[in-house]
Amino acid sequence: MRGGIESSRLLPWTGAEGKPCYLLTDGTGYLARMADTIESVQLGMAADLLGHAADMLADDRATSAQLRYLLAGMHEALTDVLRIAESRGARLLAHSDPP
Repeated sequence: MRGGIESSRLLPWTGAEGKPCYLLTDGTGYLARMADTIESVQLGMAADLLGHAADMLADDRATSAQLRYLLAGMHEALTDVLRIAESRGARLLAHSDPP
């Protein structure tokens, strides 16, 4: 965050029982950087999974078990990407609000 202003950030992981985790941060601390790194990894994994999905869908020999496994991975990846989008959207709104 800019100017040392702290705001809450939805983190790219969940806590106990799948509950969301938040960090009060100015965006410069260790946990904020760790969250940035994890988001980057999650987005990369989602992109890789999309490529794998395209290959499997084009393969007429893909079994239902393989497609179910793919769908489970895509569910997890989409959950991560949605959490990242929600977190980044909230941070954008926080920066657009007048002081």
